[in-house]
Amino acid sequence: MAVSATPLSSTLVVRYQSGTTPAGGPVIRQKSLNDVKADATEQDVYDVAAALFSLGQHPVINVLLKKNFELLNQ
Repeated sequence: MAVSATPLSSTLVVRYQSGTTPAGGPVIRQKSLNDVKADATEQDVYDVAAALFSLGQHPVINVLLKKNFELLNQ
């Protein structure tokens, strides 16, 4: 039996450093943007995240793209 995957919406998660702790360690926060189109390319999603967070003052640690699929047994 073959399984087919149907893409659903995706979530963009950007982790950034918002400051430092009293001990000197980084304070990491994240912002999630839901309902990213499933057919958006990874490069386009990254470019949008970079453009949005370039407007702020906090350095970006990493950019994550979480994709959701529906798996159907056919």
